[in-house]
Amino acid sequence: MAAGAQGSGPSPYTECGIGASIFKDTDWAAATSNVTWDLGTTALSSASYSPEMCSPKKVKAAMLIRDNYAQISEEIARGQGDHLSAALEVFGCSAVAQPVAATQVRGEFGRMVSTSSYGGQSQIQKAGQMYQVIQSAAQGRCGA
Repeated sequence: MAAGAQGSGPSPYTECGIGASIFKDTDWAAATSNVTWDLGTTALSSASYSPEMCSPKKVKAAMLIRDNYAQISEEIARGQGDHLSAALEVFGCSAVAQPVAATQVRGEFGRMVSTSSYGGQSQIQKAGQMYQVIQSAAQGRCGA
């Protein structure tokens, strides 16, 4: 979803850092560039030093997902858990709305990990995709 749309904010992986500066209109290229250049560190850091470029809420979510990817993956498979709840909460998903959002995340994440390309991706690429799945569910189910 583009920056500025109602209920959205910049994605640290596609709208921040070096990648976003070079590839303003190509999300996949921005994310790939950020990951290739420095594993996404600049993209995440740019929000801290240039808040006008990225939403702090989105950066917090990206860092939470990046740092807890394995735990969140397990919790998605179970359909609930503290890390998954925290990620949904960062995106503005209330405790009441989280079960429905978690169900959507579980379905989308299941499709994502079933693709043939998933196994060959880096940890940061997987985290970036998980970010998109959780953000999408929160926007669709929680009004975030």
